[in-house]
Amino acid sequence: MTDWHRLIVEEIDKRQEELISLCSKLIQFPSENPPGDSRPISRFIIDYLKEAGIETEIHESGEQMWNLLSTIGSSSDKHLLFCGHTDVVPAGDLNRWEVPPFSGLVKDGYIHGRGASDMKCGLAGLIFVTALLSRMGVPLAGNLSLFIVPDEETGGDLGVPWVLDRGLITGTAAVIAEPSHPQNPTIGQKGSCWFEFTIEGTPGHGSLSPMVGESAIVKAAKAIEALQKLWEMKPQIPEEVQEIIEISKKYVKERERTDFGAAFDHVTVNIGTIHGGTKANVVADRCTIQVDTRVPFGIDHRDVLREAKRLLLEVGIDVELRPFGFHGNANWTPPTEDVVRLLVESISEVSGKEAYGVLQWASSDARHFRKHDIPVLQYGPAELSGIHSFNERAPIDQVIQSAKVYALTALKYLGTADGGSR
Repeated sequence: MTDWHRLIVEEIDKRQEELISLCSKLIQFPSENPPGDSRPISRFIIDYLKEAGIETEIHESGEQMWNLLSTIGSSSDKHLLFCGHTDVVPAGDLNRWEVPPFSGLVKDGYIHGRGASDMKCGLAGLIFVTALLSRMGVPLAGNLSLFIVPDEETGGDLGVPWVLDRGLITGTAAVIAEPSHPQNPTIGQKGSCWFEFTIEGTPGHGSLSPMVGESAIVKAAKAIEALQKLWEMKPQIPEEVQEIIEISKKYVKERERTDFGAAFDHVTVNIGTIHGGTKANVVADRCTIQVDTRVPFGIDHRDVLREAKRLLLEVGIDVELRPFGFHGNANWTPPTEDVVRLLVESISEVSGKEAYGVLQWASSDARHFRKHDIPVLQYGPAELSGIHSFNERAPIDQVIQSAKVYALTALKYLGTADGGSR
């Protein structure tokens, strides 16, 4: 029997420079979303896979949005999906970057640039491993599909759910290369409830405020203060997730060295944007506020919206709350699922250290897979503190470890037609 497990790990070690170069090249595509033009980076990925003998299907969910599907292996009752997104959040003020955000600079043990952690280095690992399995002629006993989407950072409507809801692909398990701790894949996420509302005021000359006019911005300040009380909502934590919540609280304290454990059983509230007024000397007649709340297990996201409405009415503000972007309940994949168990086992095998799954206080595309009854978890290289910030970067050692974990997980989950040994 061929020892495919050993051979693939050795080959990844031999080809480290190729893997790191692929990470760098993906970062060099400024695939910011918005505006969300995925075509240039998609063409590069299609060409890279074609060189490894892999064909790619393109499914356009928008004029500039390309969803890519590429499959290797043989038909069986097991189908593993490797999922990643090509879009990144905008780089922001370029003067605040120490290196150009789309340089893909490799320096001092890190790969630098927008999307390095979220999630182009993880995406590169999935692409690299799939191509390597094809080049090596590994006889997978099931199907392995790359499922690469163009839209995640602005809500993801044109990415994973667009493909899954249309039945363009399905699977028995999935791995998303979203950023994680190197020893702790993410097996569950909080829910989310994003909403916006517009407050109306009465304009007037600024020199006579507050005697003349009614400022929409002043009213907005009252609204913002009232919404902070969403934190006080009390969840009824389901018994089946109480243990994983406690494990996750311990994890953030010991491994991330933060005291953010309370986020797992509270509604968090972020006032993301405020747009109001026309000029400094005019009493503002309108102000629009966008709010991002994350919802723990035991609270329905629709209850958050109802409570927000009640809190605003309490301070005399009667407005329509308009949902947008992310909205859904907390969800998870139990650690007993094969794909979770095997990926965690692979982390320990590669690193020689303890590994276990944890919850995440953010939201992701994982919820869409669970909606379609596909067990899923997230694992990818990252410097977690720099995600969505200036000077984003990812550690090279984590990039290499993640690629090995992806490869071993695919081999273990799908098996090989020749019965290759472990």
